[in-house]
Amino acid sequence: MRKKKNNLFYRHLIVGFITVILTLPFWFGRLDWDPEMRFWRVVGDSSFLLLFFTMVIGPLAKMWPSAGKLVPWRRETGIWFGLMAFLHTFLIWRGWARWDVWRFLGYEYIPELDRLARLEPGFGLSNIIGMAAVLLTLALVATSSNWAVNRLGASAWKWLQYGAYSVFYLVVLHAVYFLFLHYTLSFHRRVPDNPNWFRYPFLILSLLVPLLQTAAFIKTVRQRQPASRPKTIRRNRSGA
Repeated sequence: MRKKKNNLFYRHLIVGFITVILTLPFWFGRLDWDPEMRFWRVVGDSSFLLLFFTMVIGPLAKMWPSAGKLVPWRRETGIWFGLMAFLHTFLIWRGWARWDVWRFLGYEYIPELDRLARLEPGFGLSNIIGMAAVLLTLALVATSSNWAVNRLGASAWKWLQYGAYSVFYLVVLHAVYFLFLHYTLSFHRRVPDNPNWFRYPFLILSLLVPLLQTAAFIKTVRQRQPASRPKTIRRNRSGA
């Protein structure tokens, strides 16, 4: 038992260190950004890389048995994705929305109109999608333990963990808006002069997940099919 706890500690320590390393290209690759905005984007983008790794481990292991060595790390990468996603959400609420639900939904008070007005079409919907992904992720993180498996039962636990696919596609929808459509002058931050360099790598990684899953599915189906049709037994002329 103590050895398992030590292994768990070291695995989290290693994944935590890798998480810090993942943030460096995003931080130093956007030095012209507003520091606060850069920080929450660094956290969000690095969390996506952890989610990508978590999602592709299974398909890779089915396609290449040698990749099965990575499967035991899937729980730790999923947990660290959840922690980074939660931190990203917290930073957005504190730094941009300032704990104002209307601002979080894309509404601003316009003195000339003396009322709230929506300045960013799609902003509120994208944030709602992001919040749904975070809440579902927290449920997955809370049940990412052997205790939860024993408590819920293997079948119920697996059914719950399938929610990771929903999280992935919700995250993709959320990120596509902010990578390609947002950051206009109404954002109350200095708008970066150059487009976000992570846009197209993000699209490639997002497409790789369903492609790998489809390839792994096809390979699994082919392996379950019989190698050859059963041979028919021919009777001789005597009927024997």
